[in-house]
Amino acid sequence: MTKTLAAAVLVLGLAAGGAAWWLRAEAQPVTVDSIGDENQTVARGQLPVFAAKGDAARLYAFAADNPDTLAWMPCTCGCNKLGHTSNRSCYVKDERAGRVTFTSHGAT
Repeated sequence: MTKTLAAAVLVLGLAAGGAAWWLRAEAQPVTVDSIGDENQTVARGQLPVFAAKGDAARLYAFAADNPDTLAWMPCTCGCNKLGHTSNRSCYVKDERAGRVTFTSHGAT
């Protein structure tokens, strides 16, 4: 590999790493709401820290990407008493302007 090519690869790698850090920096800190659930607002396409791995990641990604599917499914844990309107409410608390606020209710 030539020095020029190696330098270009290094610059691209650093730029990609910087972009990944910047995107993650867009995530808000985790907060706790009045019912004890954790909440985090992240850019659309990202997942909250409490659902970043394994089955939880797949469930939260599905909930974010398929609002029409979960919106008609009632929740089975009784959280409708807490204001949840569908099964999706256990995962997604709010959406606006390319941002999603997730709740840990579905992960607990």
